[in-house]
Amino acid sequence: MADRELLKKQIIDMIRTCYDPEIPVNIYELGLIYDVHIDGDFNVNVRMTLTSPACPVAGTLPKDVEQRVKNVEGVNEVKVDVVWDPPWNPEMMSEEARLELGL
Repeated sequence: MADRELLKKQIIDMIRTCYDPEIPVNIYELGLIYDVHIDGDFNVNVRMTLTSPACPVAGTLPKDVEQRVKNVEGVNEVKVDVVWDPPWNPEMMSEEARLELGL
């Protein structure tokens, strides 16, 4: 269990290196990552959303997240699901992100 917890922390740290090009805050702090699940075989499923369905990086951002998570040592398979429920809103941002954006 501790191994998966450490791996999840490493995955989240890697996701924190991924930015929405229009907003100077990483996508984790923006609240775009809803869940990171690691199964017993160290396969990772990331549930995420985008700020809107018309987001200009809708085609590339999930692939970027997938590639970054694959680069974490110990990760087996990676699946990124883009979901729209619940819809993203600024309240989902971390306190750090709100301060960064002056909200």
